[in-house]
Amino acid sequence: MIALAGSVDRIAAALHANGLVLRGGFNFTPGDARPTGSSGAPAAALLLVGQAGAAPWPHFLRWREKQLPSANPLDSWSCEVIGAVAETFGAKAVSPSDKPYLPFQQWAMRAEGLRPSPLGILMHPQYGLWHAYRGALLFDDELPVQAAESGPHLCDTCVEKPCLKSCPVDAHSAQGFAYQSCLAHVRGANGEPCRSGGCLDRNACPYGTAYRYPPEVQAFHMASFAAVDG
Repeated sequence: MIALAGSVDRIAAALHANGLVLRGGFNFTPGDARPTGSSGAPAAALLLVGQAGAAPWPHFLRWREKQLPSANPLDSWSCEVIGAVAETFGAKAVSPSDKPYLPFQQWAMRAEGLRPSPLGILMHPQYGLWHAYRGALLFDDELPVQAAESGPHLCDTCVEKPCLKSCPVDAHSAQGFAYQSCLAHVRGANGEPCRSGGCLDRNACPYGTAYRYPPEVQAFHMASFAAVDG
């Protein structure tokens, strides 16, 4: 058993070496549906791992140069890096791509006090829409952490809602995300601006622009989206 006193700061430092950050955490309560921890018993605590802006990108690229091509290289890199941290600190690493899917969106809202934007991405008061969750660490013992309280939601004060007006096929609306329309457009003859520069609706958001992913990072993610079955 790894001593957990002071471990949160050391975990953060280990993740930072690869451009990743701790994105909050909490201790499960008796009424929670708890995933299995490293011992096989229900986990007692969770720390979310993610990114702010494109900080992991250079680390991922260096790793990718040494790997054989794969369908989901960023997921593979994330699992490797977070898994190594989990092993060091006696935790269990889980990923948003694991099946059956775990409630990462709900965990994130609880851990950081965030709410969804009209695009479905959680709106962060500092990072805007330019952040992501790459995994989570599950612990068998409680940690000295607590869930954040919800603060002001930037989307509530955004009157113009440019994120709902920039997509040429109106993929995002009050009715939700028109997945098939978006996918067809991105793959089609008129989808080059999205393929090369990322989602136009996401880029129209006025918040967190200092953390906006560079075009090559957005193009990578859009290529992954365009390659999915559907």
